[in-house]
Amino acid sequence: MNADIKQFWDLNRMYTPLRDELMASLSDDDLNFTPGGENPTLGALCRELGETQHAYAQSFKSFKVDFSYRVNDDAYLTSVEKLKAWYATLDQELEAALEAVSDEDVANKTMDRGGYEVPLHIGLDILREALLIFYGKVSVYLKAMGMERTQMWRDWIA
Repeated sequence: MNADIKQFWDLNRMYTPLRDELMASLSDDDLNFTPGGENPTLGALCRELGETQHAYAQSFKSFKVDFSYRVNDDAYLTSVEKLKAWYATLDQELEAALEAVSDEDVANKTMDRGGYEVPLHIGLDILREALLIFYGKVSVYLKAMGMERTQMWRDWIA
């Protein structure tokens, strides 16, 4: 793994325990919650996070971000265990893709984001922003559900 990519990935790894804490605190019934209006269920938000992580894992293989992937299994909307297993697989896929990024790739390639390009390590920065956006949305859901948030969650997200 390239040293720049490793540095940014190590920083991103600090954010995945929040997702794991969230999954540990949820029940399958919780995934059906929606605050109403046009807001999706919590399960739909969690599935969307997986689809986003899939896009980033693939982007470090193709050097192009493509958000068109959709998982066609509705169990991700209703099963915490299914989400946890999927996230673990996605983490492994992303790790493997990052391990394959070479110094030459970092020096000579950019990440095509559909209209603009960024250095490869910035792709990880943008992934971290996607995680923070997800956590911000979920925080609203947890508050609306009256669920206790962990100390780490309150310290990092609110």
